[in-house]
Amino acid sequence: MRTILIHVIKSVSTMTACNKKATVSATTASIADFAHQRQIERLYSEHHGWLRSWLRKKLGNAFDAADLAHDTYLRIMATERVPEPDESRRHLSQIANGLIIDLYRRRQIEAAYLDSLAQLPEQQAPSEEARALVIEALVEIDAILHGIAPKARKALLMCRLDGLSYREIADQLEVSVSSVEKYIAAGLLACHRALHAQNA
Repeated sequence: MRTILIHVIKSVSTMTACNKKATVSATTASIADFAHQRQIERLYSEHHGWLRSWLRKKLGNAFDAADLAHDTYLRIMATERVPEPDESRRHLSQIANGLIIDLYRRRQIEAAYLDSLAQLPEQQAPSEEARALVIEALVEIDAILHGIAPKARKALLMCRLDGLSYREIADQLEVSVSSVEKYIAAGLLACHRALHAQNA
């Protein structure tokens, strides 16, 4: 009985020590979260007005500037990396520039899709909801394709959209057939990874 009692006391002591460690860890984490939140708040209050003005000059309108300024801070919150004070504006402008590129690319994709829809008979035109879904899918595919090497992107599109053989693609790109095989494999792998990342 004494042995059991000693074992229980040791177990309780161990649990208490573990609970204290967990409490300390949780407290440390919440302090770090609070500090991170304060850094983002400071970054926002000190540079948000400047960023909106900078974006307005780049884009030519206040609405897109406001949206992209908002998205820039969301991107920083997602990455959890707050720049040093003397690097703040450079860091913000780098992220915002990337978002500007994404915006223009999305608009080009949307315009091209709507142009192709204009060729269809009115009764075959998709609904607004279907259009929005297709545009989102096209933007995602575009992002995946721009994540691979240019020749791999060209090879994959020539194969899948134009229906060219590997030999024809090799002739156009002035590379070997084995290189074309590698390019297309790299493109398909990127698409496969993106699909599984979404389903995870």
